Amino acid sequence: MQIVEFGAGTLRFADALPARAPAAGFVWIFLDRGQLEAALPALQQAAQRLGGSQLLDLHCADLLNAAHPSHYDYTSVYDLVVFRRLSTQEEGGQDAARHAPAGRPEAMPAAFRRISTRAVGFAVFDRLLISVHPDGCSAAHTFLQRYLADAVHSEGLPAAARSRLPASAADLMLRMVNQMVDSYLELRKQLSQQLDHWQQELLRPHSRFANWNALMAARKELHVLEDLCEEQHDAMQEWLDTLREQPAGQMPQAERDGLIARSRDVIEHIQRVVHHVRRLEQNAETVVQIHFSAQSNRTNDIMRVLTALTAVFLPLNLIAGIFGMNFEFIPLLHERGGFWWAIGAMALITVALVTLFRRKRYLARTGR
Repeated sequence: MQIVEFGAGTLRFADALPARAPAAGFVWIFLDRGQLEAALPALQQAAQRLGGSQLLDLHCADLLNAAHPSHYDYTSVYDLVVFRRLSTQEEGGQDAARHAPAGRPEAMPAAFRRISTRAVGFAVFDRLLISVHPDGCSAAHTFLQRYLADAVHSEGLPAAARSRLPASAADLMLRMVNQMVDSYLELRKQLSQQLDHWQQELLRPHSRFANWNALMAARKELHVLEDLCEEQHDAMQEWLDTLREQPAGQMPQAERDGLIARSRDVIEHIQRVVHHVRRLEQNAETVVQIHFSAQSNRTNDIMRVLTALTAVFLPLNLIAGIFGMNFEFIPLLHERGGFWWAIGAMALITVALVTLFRRKRYLARTGR
């Protein structure tokens, strides 16, 4: 468990829970989910001392639940936000190995295997932020390094110039959520590249596409990602609505406007991810339909040629069948030039039919 005190343009690490929040600042407590159960009494003490109320048992269970979907809830004292972030490559690899069938290689591309998430929980008080991260998560430490560098660079500057540090617990929570959403925006390019590769294979002439299992699994992952983003959107929209409904005098107007603007920015980023995922789903559906339409057209072309050739040889078979009858008297059968008359008639019929079919484009050459 790490304790960080944010003051007026500064931050410092604390070894123990402070008796009160710093002047014009707040306290950030972050820990891994595996440490939460053991540290829960200390967290409840900090919530009572710095926030004015302990966490509800139901909200503690939500923070402990690693499979909890994105969610927002609130009390009269604090807000609870659960937001699912993308797994890192190591976490995604562990999930893929855990869920892959035994003895069967994973065929789905790495970009779609990255659609694996972890739940991050936030308890947001006026002067206290408690964040619960997955075990081994480095997001909190990354933020700390960034803010520590900002505090060092802004040392000696007036307080008005030190705007890079979060001004409140809600501001820090929104910044972390925004960073998580940005990882989804970065994932869009990888998903698009993989789907474009499959589209080129599907639309290539004489394609023998064999990655149907991977394509179906990718479509399933896109549905999962869409549902995930919609849950995130609902949670952040509820947060924004609650923020707008707060009484005007509960916080400074400048801070309120900043939180509303940052919340709208987070929601807009989530909407961009949702729209892009839906476009990818539509593109995948469309290219599969185009692929089968092209296969059907090629089959129709082949059947058209075979039908035309069959029509050409039908009269020839008729003539051969007539002269093969076991009658004693058949015209031209005992004539010296009968054979050549029959061959000439066959050739004439063949040329006439081929010419007719070419004019009607039954035997036309089609571009592939």
